[in-house]
Amino acid sequence: MGVDVSTLDGKLIMGYQGWFSCPTDSSSIPPGRWWHWFRENAPPDAPSLTVDMWPDTSEFGTDELVSTNMTFSDGRPAALYSAFTSSVVDRHFSWMRYNNLDGVMLQRFLCDLSDVVFKAFRDRVALNVMKSAETWGRGFAIMYDITGYRGTSIVQDITEDWTHLVDDLKLTNSSSYLKHKENPLLAIWGIGFNNEPGSTRDNYPATPQDTINLTSHFRARKVTMLGGVPYYWRTLTGDSKTDTAWANAYRSFDIISPWSIGRYAAQDINAIQQIDSIQANSMRADLAYLSGSNVEYLPVVFPGYSVRNKGNGPLNQIPRYGGRFWWRQVYNAILAGCTKIYGAMFDEVDEGTAMFKVVSDRQNLPREAQDRLVYLNADGFRLTSDWYLHLAEEAGKMLRHETTPSQLLPIQAG
Repeated sequence: MGVDVSTLDGKLIMGYQGWFSCPTDSSSIPPGRWWHWFRENAPPDAPSLTVDMWPDTSEFGTDELVSTNMTFSDGRPAALYSAFTSSVVDRHFSWMRYNNLDGVMLQRFLCDLSDVVFKAFRDRVALNVMKSAETWGRGFAIMYDITGYRGTSIVQDITEDWTHLVDDLKLTNSSSYLKHKENPLLAIWGIGFNNEPGSTRDNYPATPQDTINLTSHFRARKVTMLGGVPYYWRTLTGDSKTDTAWANAYRSFDIISPWSIGRYAAQDINAIQQIDSIQANSMRADLAYLSGSNVEYLPVVFPGYSVRNKGNGPLNQIPRYGGRFWWRQVYNAILAGCTKIYGAMFDEVDEGTAMFKVVSDRQNLPREAQDRLVYLNADGFRLTSDWYLHLAEEAGKMLRHETTPSQLLPIQAG
């Protein structure tokens, strides 16, 4: 039975980056480039990695994988996949179906679209996602990410590309395209964020007026608008820009989704309840603030965090504790009264937030990178590579009130 794509209510929707490319994947990305796996113009080896987790590719065919310069302990070449390959995306959606997951919001980075080669790659991945969502009865929607945008008119560029997706690729004609409030759903992520410390450029260049123009334009086109906004959007502090005009800009969206990644952590497995004081209290205050308005709320939950290879941060910076960190966030969201949840992310191995199948044990990582990658059992648990897919299935049941909300994990590790 397929997912009801007419509403976000009752759904745990995950982000899908779909940005991984390998040489020989038949895309036009410059030859030899491992996009999002390794540093540009660098060899595919351990020192060049830009991901902090290794996907479990044991089910992939040899025609879906490209060998790196690393090897596993048994001597086999360590190989990776490209989202340009339709069967790879199809396999991901089959995992969603097997675990009764609702679907994804496909990330579409605005900064890529000025380059015809990378736009073509993004288009192909979008078509792969649409086809696989239809095949496996899952939902999908588009989420623009404005990080790093350097154009002159963000409103025009998003409008023109959306027209391309609707008229040329016909994504919203799909039986699997997500709707809410009777209209197709469109998300814009990166609205109102503060510039990163030390950066000399504004990586989130939309203004309050840009935001209002965007939401007004698309609402007139009968599109439901979702805004990926700073965690402290309501108080205009912390990660939010402080201009008071942002208050109205944020509330111009139909749905607000505050970005929680890195905003809290647990010091150890016995301190997971400490996130309640930030996460649960913030959500309750946000919901109270929006009460009586027409703006809905979509909290973000994440399993852990690590940017050792891409950002030179600590390895396993925010530990997962066998799913307990993630489960507590879901529980808090449901207890606060949230009716829908966004999961960051399905395939984000770059920052260690991936929920799909990843390597569980250190000895199953590439030999050369065992000290550079997070594995699921790093915190002392015995988990299978698909542990978080099973946990997400249980979260969906709790969100739909098919099971009683509980702080305790509903499934046990082996």
